Amino acid sequence: MLRWGEIECVLLDMDGTLLDLHFDNHFWQVYVPEKFAERHGLSAAEAHAECFRRYNEKAGSLDWYCVDYWTEALNLDIAQLKAELAHLIQVHPDVPAFLAAARAAGKRVVLVTNAHHKSLGLKLERTGLAVHFDAIHSSHSFGLAKENPAFWAALREIEPFDPGCALLADDSLPVLRAAAAYGIRHLLAIRQPDTRQAAKDTGEFLAIHRFSEVMPV
Repeated sequence: MLRWGEIECVLLDMDGTLLDLHFDNHFWQVYVPEKFAERHGLSAAEAHAECFRRYNEKAGSLDWYCVDYWTEALNLDIAQLKAELAHLIQVHPDVPAFLAAARAAGKRVVLVTNAHHKSLGLKLERTGLAVHFDAIHSSHSFGLAKENPAFWAALREIEPFDPGCALLADDSLPVLRAAAAYGIRHLLAIRQPDTRQAAKDTGEFLAIHRFSEVMPV
């Protein structure tokens, strides 16, 4: 499915791609509204509606991914709340084997995530995946979300890669389209980012259910 002979650098998203998105979906859709209701004396329905109104205002922006932004905006300790649910953080099947195989095949393996540093640290500590990467980059270091095509140019300034010889695996269609617009040639979508939900539409992109389908040879 992938032309591994043409790929030198493997760029990988984290949430929904390497990790089950169930943690994030449950956290933002259920746990945060519950805590928001408790903090502000609202009904469950009122809290849910207000949280989602605020989420929608920030969708696709760097603030949407920022622990510090939501801590202030919601008057909740988001980092602490994430730690309380850390037991829900799970790695997708075959991920460690895929990462090891990519490096064994001589590919540079790079984590490129929109996750805020506080979330990133928690998840890497919980999963032990950090040992598999040659480099780890958060979009917060660049001041641009991956949905912005300018992010990829900024990333390339400190993580030199040839877009024509790079693979990006990501569960976000806006991110994949931004990467395509920048010129990244090999693009891979994830069919089921959240294992508790149905497979999603992956648009025009080659897509997989699990990484065993595209193991490097």
